[in-house]
Amino acid sequence: MAAEPIPHWPGRMVGSVHVRSTPDGAPDQAVFVHGLAGSATNWTDLMHELKDDVTGHAIDLPGAGHSPAPEDGDYSVAGHARSVIGLLERTGPAHLFGNSLGGAVSVRVAADRPDLVRSLTLISPALPDLLPRYGPVRVAAAATPRLGEWFMDKLRLVPAEQRISASFAMVWADVTAVHPVRLHDAIEELRWRDGLPYAVAAVIGSARGIVAEYFRRGDDTLWRCAARVQAPTLIVHGRHDRLVRPAMAAKAARTFPQVRLVLLPRAGHVAMMEMPAVVAAEARRLISETRLGNAPVTG
Repeated sequence: MAAEPIPHWPGRMVGSVHVRSTPDGAPDQAVFVHGLAGSATNWTDLMHELKDDVTGHAIDLPGAGHSPAPEDGDYSVAGHARSVIGLLERTGPAHLFGNSLGGAVSVRVAADRPDLVRSLTLISPALPDLLPRYGPVRVAAAATPRLGEWFMDKLRLVPAEQRISASFAMVWADVTAVHPVRLHDAIEELRWRDGLPYAVAAVIGSARGIVAEYFRRGDDTLWRCAARVQAPTLIVHGRHDRLVRPAMAAKAARTFPQVRLVLLPRAGHVAMMEMPAVVAAEARRLISETRLGNAPVTG
């Protein structure tokens, strides 16, 4: 069995959101944005790998993790992006990381506030796909008015252990590789969240936010935002991703101005959790290139 994993990084409230951070002292700052139904703890191991390169700040998006529900009830991608921008305005320009929904949020942040984003690393970003996989179809069902609330109420009757096991089986390439400590942590976090009055609304609202992006038209779509991103960009896909098609990397290569694509043959949807050392090596390369002013080569 793998060595005992490190504890999750300590957290604190920063403005209206909860943030977990590595110790100060690294030469640069980084902000990490989790996916739907995730939290800042999704980034613990990658932040450990990069702690000498960047001081990391993993945000709990509004209503997720230990962050309270937003006062305005806005769980849209744009609403989440405003929270990330608020954190970046406190840290100063940083290297921005996003997974899944957090990837979509990070694309909008990088497009709208290029002054705050030094580089952009996207891990299985949830960008609109005309051929969505089974997982996104389930998200769409959860986002459907009335059906979503009914589905989530029924789901909460399932023991936390079963829900976490099913979730990990969906997002990991090999669920047997999940360390028992990380599995226990996730179960305890879910049990705690089950007691929060806004937990269901936060998941449903965020699901509706990402589904809305799939149907957005005009100049403000996520793919139009991607074309406006000025920061050097790294996109990581897992070949065994059951939620986001790795084939979307081809469209990303045509869209982001400065991008390098990495396909990990033994990873799923959460490569930063499955292979933190491998993802860190790729991110470290991008950070180094950014410091030297060398943009990644597209393709």
